Amino acid sequence: MSGNDMDRVVREELGLPDLTNLGAAGGGCINQGVAYKTGDGRKIYVKTNSGSEARLMFDGELASLQAIHDTGVIRVPKPIKVMDNPSGGAMLAMEYLDIKNLSHKAGELGECLARLHLSNSEAEKKSEKMEGYVGGHCQYVSEFGFDVTTCCGYLPQENTWDKSWVSFYANKLDFQLKKIEKEYNDKQARELWSKLQLKLSDFFEGITIQPALMHGDLWGGNAGELDICPVVFDPASFYGHSEYDLAIAQMFGGFSDRFFQSYFKLLPKQPGYSDRLDLYKLFHYLNHWNHFGTGYRGSSISIMKKLVK
Repeated sequence: MSGNDMDRVVREELGLPDLTNLGAAGGGCINQGVAYKTGDGRKIYVKTNSGSEARLMFDGELASLQAIHDTGVIRVPKPIKVMDNPSGGAMLAMEYLDIKNLSHKAGELGECLARLHLSNSEAEKKSEKMEGYVGGHCQYVSEFGFDVTTCCGYLPQENTWDKSWVSFYANKLDFQLKKIEKEYNDKQARELWSKLQLKLSDFFEGITIQPALMHGDLWGGNAGELDICPVVFDPASFYGHSEYDLAIAQMFGGFSDRFFQSYFKLLPKQPGYSDRLDLYKLFHYLNHWNHFGTGYRGSSISIMKKLVK
């Protein structure tokens, strides 16, 4: 699609005839991005992807952004609309934010992430208080999963609702390992997974896990700050165990000690945290193996060996 054709589609889909293309604006290794200025001076950011699964990916991202935005505890670009690209793929329009690298707001981001993870349990408390009131309603999510498919990278996640976190997370790992099996027929990965499945529940003995809204892909490249507050973006959300979001945050850097200290003030570590962190890192190593190839095989195999000891 030419730039003029894209501009026309965005204007028509968003009902904004007076729209100025400001040129390319980021996008990352999977998507491209274009910034626009509206007639009233606002800015809009439009992500584009020409792949056949782009609509699925962007529908999931829009739902993720909306869910996080609705909690009111952490800033995200406000989602606007997913649009089909007439020449193939899709586009996602959202609020444009002038995001800088995370620095001064790292501690505040840790607190905001903890509040995001606590938002569902707060909804449960409010719901209990409002019982008996006519018209009283506060949405609490009692299971693990998400209403729509979300993608971590460009691969869809297994988000089918499940009452058991252990079962839900086992399915997430199994989805990744089945893709590895199909592509690489890796005997060692297959054997280690068969052993790990048998002891998954051991990692959660003695703790209670309440569904928490996840960002889902919180590495350093998906967080930053504005002058007034921290901000996160490119989420791959679902309701899961709060510790899950901390795994990838520790894998590739970008988050200071202040971030983690502020987080744990509100949500202290539970017994067995470090072992579960390895278990949650495993998903991301497997996901990177599926995205980028065997360069991530060694890390995946090593962490499975550690977990089955």
